[in-house]
Amino acid sequence: MCGLLAYLSTDVDRVDDTRVKEVHEALHCLRHRGPDETQVWSDARVAFGFNRLAFIDIEHSHQPMPYADGRYRIVFNGEIYNYVELRRELAALGARFATEGDTEAIVAGYHYWGQDVVRRLRGMFAFVIWDTRTGTAFGARDPFGIKPLFTARLADGALVVSSEKKAVLELLGGSEAAGGVDSASLQHYLTLQYVPEPATLHRGIRRIESGTSFTVVDGELHTSRYFHPSFPVRPVAPEDQQGLYDRIAAALDDSVRVHMRADVTVGSFLSGGIDSTAIAALAKRYNPDLMTFTVGFERQGFSEIDVAAESAAAIGVEHVTKVVTPEEFAGSIPLVVWYLDDPVADPALVPLYFVAREAREHVKVVLSGEGADELFGGYNIYREPLSLAAFDRLPGGVRRALGALSARLPEGMRGKDLLRRGSIPLEQRYYGNARLFRDDELGFLERRDPDLSHVAVTRELYERTRAAGYDDVTAMQYVDLFTWLRGDILVKADKMTMANSLELRVPFLDPEVFAVAGTLPVGQRVTKQATKYALRRALEQIVPPHVLNRRKLGFPVPTRHWLAEDLHDWARQVVEESQTDEWLDRRQVLWMLDEHRDNHRAGSPVDLSRKLWTLLVFMVWHGVFVEQRIRPEVPETVYPVRL
Repeated sequence: MCGLLAYLSTDVDRVDDTRVKEVHEALHCLRHRGPDETQVWSDARVAFGFNRLAFIDIEHSHQPMPYADGRYRIVFNGEIYNYVELRRELAALGARFATEGDTEAIVAGYHYWGQDVVRRLRGMFAFVIWDTRTGTAFGARDPFGIKPLFTARLADGALVVSSEKKAVLELLGGSEAAGGVDSASLQHYLTLQYVPEPATLHRGIRRIESGTSFTVVDGELHTSRYFHPSFPVRPVAPEDQQGLYDRIAAALDDSVRVHMRADVTVGSFLSGGIDSTAIAALAKRYNPDLMTFTVGFERQGFSEIDVAAESAAAIGVEHVTKVVTPEEFAGSIPLVVWYLDDPVADPALVPLYFVAREAREHVKVVLSGEGADELFGGYNIYREPLSLAAFDRLPGGVRRALGALSARLPEGMRGKDLLRRGSIPLEQRYYGNARLFRDDELGFLERRDPDLSHVAVTRELYERTRAAGYDDVTAMQYVDLFTWLRGDILVKADKMTMANSLELRVPFLDPEVFAVAGTLPVGQRVTKQATKYALRRALEQIVPPHVLNRRKLGFPVPTRHWLAEDLHDWARQVVEESQTDEWLDRRQVLWMLDEHRDNHRAGSPVDLSRKLWTLLVFMVWHGVFVEQRIRPEVPETVYPVRL
């Protein structure tokens, strides 16, 4: 885990001492990603900056790293878990190595295999390679988008590429120079709770998409998708089911094994669910002294600490817990938003930040269970096509009539949303796990585009699923790989752990695990009674019985209660002090806040907390990055290298 910053002027000589100094100064924004060492390298056309968080070959694998007598330079954020095997294969081709790490395997692979090197990498990565002989740059992001990469064109015509948007803003000269707030991205954010790739909330800054490589030739950026996820579903006969479960367990065990490769201590996050428990149990096989970490709240029903502690005892690992108070929660929001770069309205970000901070006091790397739900069918919403199957058999006119009926039912009435969703096709009703403001609920948005819809984000994805002949459940999983997973889950995983100079590794998001998961029939993923059916069967001999069929909670956050009680005054202050009148009708936001409190006191089932939280996070983001009125105190902690 590290922070990279690349200034690329591949058409003319633009790099001078002033530009090198600017790159070096912008690296300070990435200090948390790599506190172990900072280096800058440059020639006449590029300047590479790097903040390192060292895990493998600590004494030698410094970056920016040269290769082939200085022909290449590479900056690389991530971990390549099959680097040992790659180095062996490359050595047989004649490659020579000056280090023992994974970075050199990438650049050597590029030298011998060209751009196809990305297809051979098993890991999480974002990198840029400069070829001094051809005057071209090549880079890529990992298949699922675990590691981020932002890009923008500067006023002088050069391109900048960075692990975080803050450094790009620094080189551009601020929010206005970055094109200001992108109204379309804001509208999508309010619907999805994140800004969908490749956009950001600034018009002038984009993201290299997950599973995409790029070149910079004569100053022009060209991208190419190298990863095309597929679900080659295969039927499984009853007598072959146990063999399938064994293959899942073996693939996951092997993934955890290679994810444990490091020259530093590796721990594991542990909630009360099956995914993190499975990862921790398997990790214990490779590190008998494994430490696990969990977080919770004092409010009953919003903490998995007790279940996680029971799991830790059953696995036989040392366990550390962190309890977050409402005051800590609210006080951390400006800093959390600063680390995020773009707003993500997932309250679970905050407990993740705190448990990462706690873990960093003990270890330098943690494993976690992200990706299991998307690959194996773990979300309850994936069972929806089963419950709506009866609607699919109705004539179109009847379905439309049911939709009209649902619109006349009062909010919160049981069955209202079922009728509404059953009356519309999958492409219109499903756009990821976070369903916040519908298009018809955005009246408070001052610059709403009535022709813009969430359908624009997913249209091409659904076209691919139809071309592949996927059923509705598989289509939903496919859409989530490009929306929810990389827009929310992996953003918060990367940003909240790196905020604490902690590396997070996700063994479920491994090509070998995905190769097995993609073959599962729908009935092995979801049933009317269960999610992740095949995974649960595969883990029967790995996780404790009390976890195996437990309802998924994740990192539950009591925002519904807090925004009506402990944090109501804090939220009102955020709204009243915000300078977002250009974008939002703050009177309506204040009305929503009071309505939520009144509903809560009256025991009403109507819950506005998630919508309110989405607005509050945007207002804090605007105060930090646009108004610059909110200035969070960023810790300058430099952690020692732990062996």
